Amino acid sequence: MAELLIDPAELTRRLQTRDVAVVDARPASAFAAGQIPGAVHLDLFGMSLVDTRPAPLRAFEWMVHHLFELRGLTRDKSVAVYEEDSGMRAARIVWLLQLFGHPDARLLDGGIRRWRNEGGPLTRDAVESAPAELVVERHPERLATVEDVVAAIDRPDVRIVDVRARAEYTGELVRAARGGAIPGAVHIEWTRNLAADGRYRPIGELRAMYAQAGITPEREVITYCQGGYRAAQSYIALTAAGYPRVRNYAGSWNEWGNRLDLPIVTPS
Repeated sequence: MAELLIDPAELTRRLQTRDVAVVDARPASAFAAGQIPGAVHLDLFGMSLVDTRPAPLRAFEWMVHHLFELRGLTRDKSVAVYEEDSGMRAARIVWLLQLFGHPDARLLDGGIRRWRNEGGPLTRDAVESAPAELVVERHPERLATVEDVVAAIDRPDVRIVDVRARAEYTGELVRAARGGAIPGAVHIEWTRNLAADGRYRPIGELRAMYAQAGITPEREVITYCQGGYRAAQSYIALTAAGYPRVRNYAGSWNEWGNRLDLPIVTPS
């Protein structure tokens, strides 16, 4: 998991050598109450993509890229992103940086809760970020569009993974024009990736859990949720566990459930 995750000890070492940019993905109120020294605040939680067709996708990526540059992120420094634990907010920023081809973007495994528990310092003195240029080398194979998901249905070499809560998957909880699931999707809720202390579970446990559901490394995997956040957290779990072809369906149920022309099922 070393390529996508960072622990407090390694983050401390990098902070001392000043070769890491730290991003706090929590709500502004949590950031103001105390953050990791040197962290900049970036909460993208209200920024969702509801249409993954080319034009709106380009506009969404442009806005995110602009925000990254305003926070001073570049390819020259590694980036460590955190929230309270190994959650969806930080995971989505890490995934977006991966989409843009950043060479070393990582999630603080266990989040600021683990940082505090291991004696990491906190401050209320926020730093002012200097805008910078972030060169993008886009990796489209890390993102699934609506067309990609339509094409993946019934393909034996692809597994679609629904990471939402069980009630969302079955259609009991409706959060779009329609409730239900994408046909053929396997349900593994994103919280199952986490241990009790808020870290990702060990690689062996993750591999066993997914393999038991028929999600094996030789297949391409597409994750989805409601808006691509929880799906990003599962994207990191699968990628860190050695799955070579994983995509996050960024539009997720916000797009699929509101598109009346797309097929749905209501699993029992």
